[in-house]
Amino acid sequence: MLQYITRRVLQFIPTFLLATLLAFLITQAAPGDFLSALKENPSVRPETIARLRERFGLDQPVLVQYFYWLKNMLFNGYLGESFQYHRPVTEIIAGPFLNSLILVAISTVLHFAVSIPIGVYSAMRPYSVGDRFFTTMAYLGLGVPSFFFGLLAIYAMLKLKQGFGWDLPLGGKSSSVLSPDIGEWRRFWDVFLHALVPSIILVLRGISSESRFIRGQMLEVINQDFIRTARAKGLADRKIVYKHAFRLAVIPTIAGLGGLLPALIGGAGFLEIVFNWPGLTPLQLTALNNQDLYILMAVTAIATILYMVGNLLADLLLATVDPRIRYS
Repeated sequence: MLQYITRRVLQFIPTFLLATLLAFLITQAAPGDFLSALKENPSVRPETIARLRERFGLDQPVLVQYFYWLKNMLFNGYLGESFQYHRPVTEIIAGPFLNSLILVAISTVLHFAVSIPIGVYSAMRPYSVGDRFFTTMAYLGLGVPSFFFGLLAIYAMLKLKQGFGWDLPLGGKSSSVLSPDIGEWRRFWDVFLHALVPSIILVLRGISSESRFIRGQMLEVINQDFIRTARAKGLADRKIVYKHAFRLAVIPTIAGLGGLLPALIGGAGFLEIVFNWPGLTPLQLTALNNQDLYILMAVTAIATILYMVGNLLADLLLATVDPRIRYS
């Protein structure tokens, strides 16, 4: 096992270098750069632009810029300085990253806490009224975009506020009316309430697809011969379902866990914009619009690392769940 982990970690090196190099070249391939807009400003002198270009290293060839950024990241943990904010990138992305982590953490818990019971229930009672209901809801969740659900949720909360006076969190991360000296528990609860609705909407599509996938896997497993043998020996249905059938049916789900860690850096997508949530997506869009190179590279680098680590952890979990898998 140790040899396998060491070999996988060594494989991370060329993967990371190739991914970040491609991202750097693609970002730099766009016409112009962050300083291009300043050239059109008559109040900015050419000497100032030249000085800024030298400060950010934009006067060097692209490959030289990349290796300079790579050296600072590997040896100093320095991800560069933001062109727009004139601050270290780590300081800028730390807050949005934690904010996106809140949404992703809540939605991940809801994802497995809801999709697994629904999938198992539907597999144990195929074509029942409950199964048909969950199937209809799953198709609805898969067919309607998440941002549209978000707009519907905001509209419904506005109507409830206007009609009944309910003070529901309509957007943002926290209430603006909170006192600065409020307790930590009250502040935590306020953030949780603001994050709950976008987290639920964020996970609807995942629950819809995961529950149908688990249903199909469970139906395939419970029709196999060893399940019939277990029933013939008189084992309890609960033990057959959760100890034998579910353990095999969940293997593909575990294999897909490698995508969870990159989701932390990916944030909640456009739902963060719909609900005015200060996460990574608004920051990335602003950086992309302003060609803020080092913010984009920092997000790419962290996402690549999380993706590789996530896949390694998923493979190790597979060996734990499935005794047929052995790593050497």
